[in-house]
Amino acid sequence: MTISSAQALAWRLGRQHLLSGAATAHEVVRRLGAVPAWSGDADLAVRRRLADPAPGAVAAAVAAGDLIRTFAFRGSSHLMAADEAGAYLAVRTASRQWALRSWQEHYDLRPDDWPALLDAVRGALADGPLDREAFAAAVTAVPRFAHLGDALLHPSMTLLKPIAWHGELCFGPSPDGRPTFASPSASPRWRGLPDLDEAGRRAVVAYLGAYGPATRANLHYWLAEGLSAGRRRVERWTDEVLRDAATEVAVDGEPALLLREHVAEVEAAEPTDAVTLLAAHDQWVLGPGTADERVVPAARRAGVTRGAALVLRGGVVAGTWAAGPGGALDVTWFAEAGSPPEDALDAEADRLGTLLGRALDLRVGPG
Repeated sequence: MTISSAQALAWRLGRQHLLSGAATAHEVVRRLGAVPAWSGDADLAVRRRLADPAPGAVAAAVAAGDLIRTFAFRGSSHLMAADEAGAYLAVRTASRQWALRSWQEHYDLRPDDWPALLDAVRGALADGPLDREAFAAAVTAVPRFAHLGDALLHPSMTLLKPIAWHGELCFGPSPDGRPTFASPSASPRWRGLPDLDEAGRRAVVAYLGAYGPATRANLHYWLAEGLSAGRRRVERWTDEVLRDAATEVAVDGEPALLLREHVAEVEAAEPTDAVTLLAAHDQWVLGPGTADERVVPAARRAGVTRGAALVLRGGVVAGTWAAGPGGALDVTWFAEAGSPPEDALDAEADRLGTLLGRALDLRVGPG
């Protein structure tokens, strides 16, 4: 049976809690895999998917240790579910970036120095979060790492990223807006890093469960490009999952992968005309990638990539929005999306106003 793209996206909207909300922020982020922490609006992205989108839900989940903020996809920081973050971090270590000759020469660190460096980090954070200066002082107190002070304090945080990928560091609380570092093990949900191949298979299964039916290109975008796992590794993990838990389906006649447990649900899904307003850099488009024309029309890719806040119709990008001064909500509706559904836009504008905590005056124009 051929599944239509409209069916697939309707099912995916439900899986990503955009048709009916999830119970907790942890549930949302765990399903999505990761949510950008500093680009877009992580709080809005998560709360849009909650049945009870109370202000502070994301911050409370971070404070409780249900979510952690750490470096993950494409070198940037993300919110991740503490009990699943280890799998993605293990995949990210596959590249062994710290073992590159350029890294060894730049930081004066050999690969066999890293176990001791990670021990030093673990010891520094054992008693709780530290600000950057205190963290750097604690690590550089170890004579072998005395030369790393500037690197540990550099604004790019480049040296900190592989430390985070090893599961020894994440962001701590920032009560005054200044970053602190903490150990992920402070979270009661933290489970450490699994074996690499186990982690890879788990990541493929999790992706298909949230973004399926998905192409192999989608998986390469998420894991090979996003986490530098390597194309051959991702192919092998995908083949193993395809053998054990997934199957190939046709979406508009094109091959895609879907977990077997979800095939009947997707085949039974009814296309939806639902309208959804999303924050910029939302995982709805970052998960499959802006090059996926089933979600992002090719002519609109540049604007989506630059970070426009999005309007979806049936899961497809149909416009952009911006909340301006004085309560204005300006929606630019794309001509290829058909006539603007006024009632649906009004209802979604009301929902967005509730999330933002202010009344919005909807204005719709062509784009």
